[in-house]
Amino acid sequence: MNMKMTFQRLMGLGLAAALAGGCATHTVRTTTYEPVVTDTEAIPEEFLMDVGVAIFDPGLDEIDDDEEETTNHQVRLAESRYAPYLLTETLIRSGNWGIVYVMPNDASPMDIRIDGAILQSTGESMAMRVRVSDAAGRHWYTKEYREAISQFSYEPGQRAQNDPFQVLYNSIANDLLDYRKSNIDNADIAEIRAISEMRFAQRFSPDAFGDFLAADGEGNYNLTALPAESDPSLRRIREIRERDYMFMDTVQEYYSTFTREMREPYDSWREQSYHETLALRELEDNARRRFILGTAVVLGGLAAAANGGDYVTQVGGAAGVGAGAYLIKSGFDRQAEARIHMAALEEMGASLEGEVAPRVISLEDQTITLTGTVEEQYGQWREILADIYAVERGSLPSAVSGN
Repeated sequence: MNMKMTFQRLMGLGLAAALAGGCATHTVRTTTYEPVVTDTEAIPEEFLMDVGVAIFDPGLDEIDDDEEETTNHQVRLAESRYAPYLLTETLIRSGNWGIVYVMPNDASPMDIRIDGAILQSTGESMAMRVRVSDAAGRHWYTKEYREAISQFSYEPGQRAQNDPFQVLYNSIANDLLDYRKSNIDNADIAEIRAISEMRFAQRFSPDAFGDFLAADGEGNYNLTALPAESDPSLRRIREIRERDYMFMDTVQEYYSTFTREMREPYDSWREQSYHETLALRELEDNARRRFILGTAVVLGGLAAAANGGDYVTQVGGAAGVGAGAYLIKSGFDRQAEARIHMAALEEMGASLEGEVAPRVISLEDQTITLTGTVEEQYGQWREILADIYAVERGSLPSAVSGN
């Protein structure tokens, strides 16, 4: 085989690769919608477990190197508050649980605790890891959820009904119900709820309730006894807990407002991100094809120019080198265009950050103003509750645990 034939074959292979790539199409993804399941058995109120959904880990430490440039950290932080509220709404809508709250921190023990981490979030796909445990410290399960959607999810009619990734939250809610029905009986629920109440009581009065729970230092709790239902200290603790729930209702209003105001700019950002993600992928594929073709042309041109036996072949080889260099440069230009798209994502994320700034909450029934983020405000509220309990119990505030 002579060098001229080698050059021609390289050219043919490169052109075939480029033409094959040019005919590529995007796969339209369809999602089988999984509705929220409601338990077919009526659950007595005393066996409805309360659920606390923690603020999610934004997952910034788990971002892959190839996704780092296309991930906006500010948007991830906003999503870490947005996603828990959507999950909370989904659990409430299922009707399978008692109180369901987004928890600003772990100061108030709940019967069930859900911790989450966002692993991936683009307009095209979303992934999160969920860990479920109970007040006794028992780990129920940890599971990852992933979903990819199509442009159909961003149609106005669809967006008005559900979040584009609502199927993820439905799956989490259904798995939680399945686990409870398969692994937790009424005796377990009664124990978990009692442990939850005693843990709350110990944080306000360890001297009065310290003997009712045994802890192993690793987050596991066992009941050793229970106070009498007529115990005045238990009655006061339950009143304090009701006040805590009332404040948590106010906190939920904050997260509701946060989510409502975030939704429009966030959905717009996600829809744009969806198209940007597809554009980036197409540009990267196009640039890769151009590099392959350009390299083949340059190598073929150099071979022909160096080994061609006649002037025409040498001129053709030199032209091949020039054409290949142009294709390679074109690939670099396409990568530069991809970076412009990345910058557009950053700009959209920065504008979104301004839309979701924390705000001050004022209690309606008291002349108390709590300032700072919602997490800071809840810390201040816990101190106020401790003072209220101390006054009602007739003890000094210093006798109350600050945990």
